[in-house]
Amino acid sequence: MKLRILLLSTLVATMAACGDKQNEDVKAEAPAEKTVELEPVGLKRTPSVEGTRVFFITPSDGATLSDPVSIEFGIEGMAVVKAGDMQPQSGHHHLLIDTGLPDLDLPIPADANHIHFGDGSTSTELTLDPGQHSLQLLLGDYLHIPHQPPVVSEVITITVE
Repeated sequence: MKLRILLLSTLVATMAACGDKQNEDVKAEAPAEKTVELEPVGLKRTPSVEGTRVFFITPSDGATLSDPVSIEFGIEGMAVVKAGDMQPQSGHHHLLIDTGLPDLDLPIPADANHIHFGDGSTSTELTLDPGQHSLQLLLGDYLHIPHQPPVVSEVITITVE
């Protein structure tokens, strides 16, 4: 809502300024650049089904593994579907690697720490650097937005040799 008011105010001010040309001979100076910080605009979150849980089938917490690391995701209470599929009581997996939960009011980022499984996959093989890594699952809706309340797994820790 704040963003809409800001955009509407800017449009009205711009239109008023365009119609306020008292002296055409005056040279226009470039306005000083202004930085405007906007608050994130939250999107509507899809409700989750009470009791839904996501979890790791493999690996187990504390496991020591070698590359490639095989990971299998489990879910109870909702269906796994492809991203963009707006079926009720459904979503798709996102694997969080060595990071905390993202802003739950926005789409889940897509980067090296936030792996999307928008194809509806429930398993993967990853190559990870040697050392300790934290893993967590976060279910996203058809737009990659976490559900309300969010469906997240426990954080597990693995070691890659």
